[in-house]
Amino acid sequence: MDRITIRNLEVFANHGVFPEENALGQKFVFTITMHLNTRRAGQNDELTASIHYGEVSHFVQRFVQEHTWKLLETVAERLAEALLLEYPLMEQVDVEVQKPWAPIGLPLETVSVAITRGWHTAYIALGSNLGDKRAYLDGAVRQLGERSDCRVIRVSDYLITAPYGGVEQDDFLNGALELKTLLPPEELLHRLHEIEAAAGRERLIHWGPRTLDLDILLYDDVVLDSPDLHIPHREMALRDFVLIPMAQIAPWKRHPLLRRTMAELLEALRKN
Repeated sequence: MDRITIRNLEVFANHGVFPEENALGQKFVFTITMHLNTRRAGQNDELTASIHYGEVSHFVQRFVQEHTWKLLETVAERLAEALLLEYPLMEQVDVEVQKPWAPIGLPLETVSVAITRGWHTAYIALGSNLGDKRAYLDGAVRQLGERSDCRVIRVSDYLITAPYGGVEQDDFLNGALELKTLLPPEELLHRLHEIEAAAGRERLIHWGPRTLDLDILLYDDVVLDSPDLHIPHREMALRDFVLIPMAQIAPWKRHPLLRRTMAELLEALRKN
């Protein structure tokens, strides 16, 4: 990916652990590297196809002067998120915040915090088999789309499927969506659980009935196994009610472990 860098932008602002830092202020130095595709801008010489680094510089100055935080980590985190939300062409940003006047009582050139943040692509499975099933699924899609740190890109058709797992219960309404998100996997899972809880989801019976079920199927090409989260979803290649909607919205998406596309996995499942 191409990069535009603003190096060593000096801003006088009020951030620090000590009250006098917040009251008197001090110099901070920012290096911002923006990751984007500059191909069209380079070919057509159009600024609208790129990101105006002058505007970004003034945005950084306004943003860090309008807020006061104790930690450099917070300055970097909030600024990175603000930049990604403000400039749609920016896929990823590296933010380094330097504090050359850090009051530690020792000679030093500077202290800094550097982070990288960006948009990620996740695929979420949707399911419901209690109450107004369509309303629960539509509500989940709407709530994700209303978040500033999430963008719903595509939503599959909903399909009626028989229950999975041997528990006697009503048929499910299932679907899937593609999501652009700034949230890391664990935080995304937490947000999904909040949406489930708001819909009255109760985790009483494994594979039992539920008002709303939201599962992370894929997250970029991440492979993750933790006590609470497995990416890719362990059983997605065995479930037609997952692969049918996935093949509709992302037939070309390749499973990072099985190395087969969603369309290929669905075809193989149907043959077996």
